[in-house]
Amino acid sequence: MAEANTRRRSRGGGGAARRAERTAVKIETAKYIERNIPNFEVLSEEALDIIEANAETILEEVGVNFVDNPPALERWRAAGASIDGERVRIPRGLARELIKTAPKQFTQHARNPEKSVVIGGKNMVLAPVYGPPFVRDAQGGRRYATMDDFQKFVKLGYMSKWLHHSGGTVCEPTDVPVNKRHLDMLLAHMTLSDKPFMGSVTEPSRAQDSVEMCEILFGKEFVQENTVMTSLININSPMTFDDVMMGAMEVYAKNNQACIVSPFIVGGAMAPVSVAGTLTQVMAECLAGIAYNQLCRPGAPVIMGAMVTSIDMNSGAPTFGTPEASHITYGAGQLARRLGLPYRSAGSFCGSKLPDAQAAYETSNSLNMGLLSGVNFMLHSCGWLEGGLVSDFEKFVMDADQLGVLHGLAKGVEMDENAQAMDAIREVGPGGHYLGCAHTQANFKDAFWKTEVLDYKPFETWEEEGARDTRTLATQRVEHLLANYQQPHLDPEIAGKLAAYVAEKKASMPDAFI
Repeated sequence: MAEANTRRRSRGGGGAARRAERTAVKIETAKYIERNIPNFEVLSEEALDIIEANAETILEEVGVNFVDNPPALERWRAAGASIDGERVRIPRGLARELIKTAPKQFTQHARNPEKSVVIGGKNMVLAPVYGPPFVRDAQGGRRYATMDDFQKFVKLGYMSKWLHHSGGTVCEPTDVPVNKRHLDMLLAHMTLSDKPFMGSVTEPSRAQDSVEMCEILFGKEFVQENTVMTSLININSPMTFDDVMMGAMEVYAKNNQACIVSPFIVGGAMAPVSVAGTLTQVMAECLAGIAYNQLCRPGAPVIMGAMVTSIDMNSGAPTFGTPEASHITYGAGQLARRLGLPYRSAGSFCGSKLPDAQAAYETSNSLNMGLLSGVNFMLHSCGWLEGGLVSDFEKFVMDADQLGVLHGLAKGVEMDENAQAMDAIREVGPGGHYLGCAHTQANFKDAFWKTEVLDYKPFETWEEEGARDTRTLATQRVEHLLANYQQPHLDPEIAGKLAAYVAEKKASMPDAFI
């Protein structure tokens, strides 16, 4: 009797162990996406020719402003541009010629070499939300972001399988002085995750701090010879390049670090209301910005960006997931490929105040247009809410889960002998079922994308478990991931040097909140 009980406990323990294994948190990162599907091309060759020609006309006749930056004006003058005050007029073809030195693709190295990413070609790298001053979760509601929130987002990004990149300002920690928070943010990315990350661009000296911290993490020689940061340089549309962003870009280009040169356009406010007009302005701004990047250091890695939304003409608020935004994103991808440059656009864009149906519709539209438009670096791929004002914890994990769908779509349709499944069709024959056939048994574990958030249980089971909606399930997923977070190993000597650098830098200046 005792032996029988022991056997029953043993079998039960085995089942419990298997259940525990299925529910245990596994820190796994999928490789960056390599597309096996065609890009969607919305513009004809004639349309692309017209847009490119009109963009060159803008640069030559209208010009662009480089404000509060005399060295930039001198660089342009030496390159052959016409300078009138702060207005730079670029002769037809000059910007395009300067851009030829930019690499078609490049590797951004992570401190864990297995998580390095290749940006460009048919690849797509996914990075989280960037820049919101507010955060939201189901318990605390909408509030100003703190460093604790920032660190939690970095941990969630590290734990998320389908995210390849830790990002940058995943939220703006307002409880740390403006002139010091970049140090804490970088330290979090470097120590709480081992994925690639972005540097600070809010002031040129902060870009330099980012480079110096990377030199501690990777080694000075490695940083000068390799790309370890990809940082966001926004253009003040229409056609204005300010000294802060350009100053940061100058630092990064000088140190061989990648920049995303990206207009930030709300169509109808910062660009024409028409798709063709907006694309023309995007092209002109990118030509000027990327050409200037190459004037700073020929061969520096650079990404062509297009962050474009439409506008609600009643409220003036930006709108997301619209057909017009999709047309612009598809078209800008075609223009980037014609220039031979990596492309950044799209994300989990939505204007909703909550992770609700509106957020889901708009986000789905925005993510899919990014995949089909040939985006190589997708910033804001998860967590974006309220037009980019809010980083939402529940939406972060909901979006991160859906990024797995993009991985699946990008694979395309396999046509090898196993995929043809003729043996299964022969085995089952008319009127049978495939659940127990050999082909299903051999392939079921990897045949379909699996969600970590959504509920596919029968109604009765769902009701018994509390009739949880998606947001409730996402809240539980956030709690589960944070409770099971395991910090990746970092050499204690390097960690100590990073902490000492941050402490010394902070002590060297008074707090400033503007």
